[in-house]
Amino acid sequence: MPGHRVGRWGCATVLLMFAAVCCAAPVGNAISAYVSLKSGAQDEGGITEGGTAADIPPRMLTAYKRAVRQVTQQVPTCRGMRWPILAGIAKVESNHAVGRTIAGNGDIRPKIYGVLLNGSGQGGNTTAVADTDGGKWDGTAQGERAVGPFQFLPSTWESVGEDANGDQVADPHNADDAALGAALYLCGDGRDLTQRTQLKAAIWQYNHSDAYLADVTGWIGQYTAALEDPGLGSVSGTVRSVIHAALSQRGVPYSWGGGNAGGPSYGICCSPSGKSGTRIKGYDCSGLTLYAYAKAGIRLPRTAAAQAGVGRRIPASLGTGALKPGDLVFYAYAPGRDATIYHVGIYTGGGQMIDAARPGTVVRLDAVGAMSGFAGGARLL
Repeated sequence: MPGHRVGRWGCATVLLMFAAVCCAAPVGNAISAYVSLKSGAQDEGGITEGGTAADIPPRMLTAYKRAVRQVTQQVPTCRGMRWPILAGIAKVESNHAVGRTIAGNGDIRPKIYGVLLNGSGQGGNTTAVADTDGGKWDGTAQGERAVGPFQFLPSTWESVGEDANGDQVADPHNADDAALGAALYLCGDGRDLTQRTQLKAAIWQYNHSDAYLADVTGWIGQYTAALEDPGLGSVSGTVRSVIHAALSQRGVPYSWGGGNAGGPSYGICCSPSGKSGTRIKGYDCSGLTLYAYAKAGIRLPRTAAAQAGVGRRIPASLGTGALKPGDLVFYAYAPGRDATIYHVGIYTGGGQMIDAARPGTVVRLDAVGAMSGFAGGARLL
């Protein structure tokens, strides 16, 4: 919430009795949705800068992209404003207004109101804030409460609010207006948001909280990953569905033993290096592949070694050139002995795979040569 300091509301191999329990990364708080593959489809409003996100309503994404274009005109000295920055803020502030109706002109109904800032402690607020708008924006003259998808205080909105959709009203309950207001607020007099220190300063100004800063920057990182395109133009059908499902989880933390057909989950303890997944919600390598193939209606065993026994095996002797998009890619301590397989990914083409590599990393694109012990693949599609 800008304008006031207010509290806010592997893959690896586990050896159990000598049986491999494979694979099981960094977002601050609970994760409910993740970025998806870049799309060339034109979104509402005719903006085609690229990059979509699975948890952002298309009309909200249009507002973020439009604000980026408009803020460069209003604050030409501001550098580095990108839609993932606005998306990271809005994700934490209102979950992108999910559950509301967003009209074609950007109006959001029902309106989004924060708690009344009366110092009661409700919602984490401990400081009373006097009313400044007579209830014009926040619906009450009893005090202030944050409004809209970017949770502006009415007093702050009066200084940054702009009409972005051409209806001659600067309304914090309108997606376009609110997104532009947030962009203006973050840009200030001309920040360089390509510099991480200045980006953090802008987010800190929005809400003076280390936890908030970590949460927002985590989401910015995930949405930024959506801008990467692994080049799937020639891939279609079920193969594309599997790869899209895996790519949609980019940025999700690695968790030893984490992940299932339903998505990320808390893992287990402990990897051979002593890393625990019990407090991390995410995936290990085979958890990610299990999830992605489940989206295509294919059930896989839980471990990487067991997954090597599904579908048509592609021998390592054929080399990585024999792989096709959608194939499982395996790595073993002793190639040729599937019982020693320690890692699995999904081949996306172009010498790349999507995988959950190891503790301390996130789901990401890796070169197929990034792991040692190439052990061939398996074709299920």
